[in-house]
Amino acid sequence: MTRKQKRLTLIAGGVGFLTMAVLLVLFAFSQAVAYFYVPGDLEKAHVAPGTRIRLGGLVAAGSVERSAGTTVTFTVTDTLAKVPVTYTGMLPDLFREGQGVVAEGAMNEAGVFVADTVLAKHDETYMPKDVADRLKAQGVSLGGQETIR
Repeated sequence: MTRKQKRLTLIAGGVGFLTMAVLLVLFAFSQAVAYFYVPGDLEKAHVAPGTRIRLGGLVAAGSVERSAGTTVTFTVTDTLAKVPVTYTGMLPDLFREGQGVVAEGAMNEAGVFVADTVLAKHDETYMPKDVADRLKAQGVSLGGQETIR
């Protein structure tokens, strides 16, 4: 092998290694992506059961039901549509009816969103930007709530 051939082999090996590393990183990111929906969008999107998504909106008044253990069922609404949610675990302290919430999980075959993470707004002047923008676009009054940009 000449010196030029060794250099080209080394460069080709390096490019191949970098290509594989980039592909592995892109694959990992694609597996971690969870698309964001509000209940009205979720009805139109026809998300397949088991697909990981984020569901945001307001906790519907009178919908929180606590069962034995740490399982809680509630409804997330954008005032146009409602999605039933079930969650097993400790809810955030600020979780309550009428407040903004983002739940991460997947829909099951029965049309119930099974959440494994629930996030609640942290004070009276905050709502996640995605949730606030989608609710405002649908004409929902947020009662003076601001979003963090």
